[in-house]
Amino acid sequence: MKHASVLFLQLTVFLMGLPALAACVIGVIGLLQNNPDQFPGKMHPTDIGFFVAVIPYFIALFQAYRLLGYIDKSIAFSELSVQALKKIKICGYSISLIFLVMEPVLYVEAMQEDAPGLIVLGLAVVFASFIIAVFAALLARLLHNAIQLQSENDLTV
Repeated sequence: MKHASVLFLQLTVFLMGLPALAACVIGVIGLLQNNPDQFPGKMHPTDIGFFVAVIPYFIALFQAYRLLGYIDKSIAFSELSVQALKKIKICGYSISLIFLVMEPVLYVEAMQEDAPGLIVLGLAVVFASFIIAVFAALLARLLHNAIQLQSENDLTV
């Protein structure tokens, strides 16, 4: 049962990457098409921000996949898991920072297009990735303390 649940979570992590990959492919295709109102290949600042934000997103997904592999191999209480959680934390903070920097540009575009939902969507991504980063930092600290406690108990026995 344990292996099946880890396999299910690994599949879920893989499936979480597919929409981001599809958005990137669609975005690149849209950039390569000839648009009459802009030069081919011209990128808006939001396009650049989204493409840059995808990089830490995929790194975080890969680290989550590795972390699930460690759990499956019964080495969850190891420094490898702590390092994976720290990388997830850094990726979460990076995504928050990227979208926070993009927020003024999203504001201008939202006012031009009369779509205030863009601002809320950008802020939702900022807060969600920040919460994930804080949660990963908390888990990394707890896991590190558990590893230290386990090593102290191993030495006393």
